[in-house]
Amino acid sequence: MPIADDAVEARAQGWRRLAALHAKIEEQLERALQREHELSVSEYTVLDVLNRQDGWHMRMQQLARAVVLSQSATTRLVTRLENRGLLRRYLCQDDRRGIYSEVTPAGRELLERAGPTHDAVLNEVLAEAATVPELAELAKTLAG
Repeated sequence: MPIADDAVEARAQGWRRLAALHAKIEEQLERALQREHELSVSEYTVLDVLNRQDGWHMRMQQLARAVVLSQSATTRLVTRLENRGLLRRYLCQDDRRGIYSEVTPAGRELLERAGPTHDAVLNEVLAEAATVPELAELAKTLAG
């Protein structure tokens, strides 16, 4: 196999490893967050991203990029969270077309309860992945 083909194969293997680790993490997080807090991984991520803004506001398009969802999927997700009383939407003062979302006190409380679950599962999955030769290097890098 020529060197160029080796590089392509190495990238493909790296991508497959990353995808496998991502799927494993997401599956375990989804189960634990649903079971213990009635939250999906995407819902948790939206709450977490918005909660970390510390006085800075995000438009829906920015939020969609931050949580790696389409803008329409993000809007549906925000609507579900708003209907549950976990988020509130409001119009941008400077640009009436802009809509921001912020975490409500109930959303912050749920996020505080769910955070330790999220962190524990993530640490557990990364520790387990670190024992699998194909995933060890990537898991150790992510674990910090």
